[in-house]
Amino acid sequence: MERTVRKALHGAGIILMHNFGKITDYEEKESQSSIVTKADIESEKKIIEIISEKFPDHNTLGEETGFQNRNSEFTWVIDPLDGTSNFAAGLPWFGVIICVLKNSIPFLAGCFLPVQNELYFAEKGRGATCNGKKITVSDETKLKNILAAYSLDFSDEPGKTEHETKVIGTLVKNIRNLRGTNCLIDFCYTADGKLGACINQTTKIWDIAAPGLIIEEAGGIVTDILGNQFDFSLNETNYNRNFNIVCSNKMLHAELIKLMNHGF
Repeated sequence: MERTVRKALHGAGIILMHNFGKITDYEEKESQSSIVTKADIESEKKIIEIISEKFPDHNTLGEETGFQNRNSEFTWVIDPLDGTSNFAAGLPWFGVIICVLKNSIPFLAGCFLPVQNELYFAEKGRGATCNGKKITVSDETKLKNILAAYSLDFSDEPGKTEHETKVIGTLVKNIRNLRGTNCLIDFCYTADGKLGACINQTTKIWDIAAPGLIIEEAGGIVTDILGNQFDFSLNETNYNRNFNIVCSNKMLHAELIKLMNHGF
């Protein structure tokens, strides 16, 4: 199964690199900050083809093709192009995400950054790697010494943007610097210790299931903004909903959660 994950990630990466820098049109999906390109569709098609060759009876949940329920205990959760807006703008901040759930629990995860040629991989209970080398989250014990990533998208939900800007202001006052690519790079660089934390309040299951496992296997903690564990149950209400996510090391996580909720 690991070999199929890696093959699918690389196969999709080839498609993305072939199209990178050539995007001239796209379609809007849920909002002005959510778009889809031809490369998204082609990438997901390739991934599902590769999965189906070896595991035709497994479920798939793709960002573009939805949930294909074959009543299997295994579900392949696919984001064929994470960071589509970056990709369409010609920014090299994008990649491919695949997670295999077993009874709704992540147990295999891969994230591929094709421009950087970096493949992050984890298996539950066996640690995390980047290009085959073991990775760990930052060992920093003070928030003031870390770089943290925070991504902010358009929202038509009343008060949401105003609330998030206040959270960002609080965060900036307590860390060294704020960064953010609004894609899997933020999670990958948290997993390998470049970033000390990553926060995003508007994600889907295909955005976070794989990076979350990779960060956990690299020694980190991944929860929602209240400190709760994730429920990835595969019912329509759950897999279509937005998740918020906070990732960091074990020394900083509780302090970060408290900071994110202070005064709100």
